[in-house]
Amino acid sequence: MRPFLFLQNAILLFFFSANLALANETKPAKAATSGTFSKDSNAAAPSRTNNETPTKNTPKKLIVLGDSLTEGYGVAKDAAYPALLEKKLHDSGKKNWSVINSGVSGSTTASAISRMKWLFKSKPEIVLLALGANDGLRGIDVKASEQNLADAIEYAQTEKVKVILAGLYMPPNYGKDYTADFKKMYIDLAKKYKLTLIPFLLENVAGDSKKNLADGIHPNESGHKVIAETVFKTIQGVL
Repeated sequence: MRPFLFLQNAILLFFFSANLALANETKPAKAATSGTFSKDSNAAAPSRTNNETPTKNTPKKLIVLGDSLTEGYGVAKDAAYPALLEKKLHDSGKKNWSVINSGVSGSTTASAISRMKWLFKSKPEIVLLALGANDGLRGIDVKASEQNLADAIEYAQTEKVKVILAGLYMPPNYGKDYTADFKKMYIDLAKKYKLTLIPFLLENVAGDSKKNLADGIHPNESGHKVIAETVFKTIQGVL
């Protein structure tokens, strides 16, 4: 880890971390199915033509667009919540759905729309938008983050891709006003654009040492299982 992480760990150990904010913004990455992020596999992803009539067996895609929480920092890719979510969907009978892990460490809301433009070449039905943690941990103006997310949501809706929004919280040491505004940002966006909202992606994970890595920051395998269940409960009726 870089030195900045250790400075932040002392402050945010009880919650979730500034480690998310360390990595540099990366360029849009290609995606892999089955919860795995790969730089080389997006081009091979099958797409649906406009002339096809969807059926219950038609292959469908859900892209999870996020940061290191989504990427699965510190755990195997098949133990990260996108892969676990795909398994839950298959076990529930939705075997035609694939979940694409598009988590990139260090990414902020500023990367959302450019990454969508690349990822949407594979013609997904749904995007789970799970960005904003790094914005908050860097103290970026909430209004700027909200505008970035709004732009991405509007782009997705223009492309006829359903958006599910994952909310995130900031730890209280960032100040009462900032943490309240940050939390409200997701609620306001969900209301404005009529989105399905996961109020807090890290519900029952953040601050629990048994569900995080030794750094007390990123979810461990147990934590990712909880996140997958949280997401599954919210989206199963949407698919």
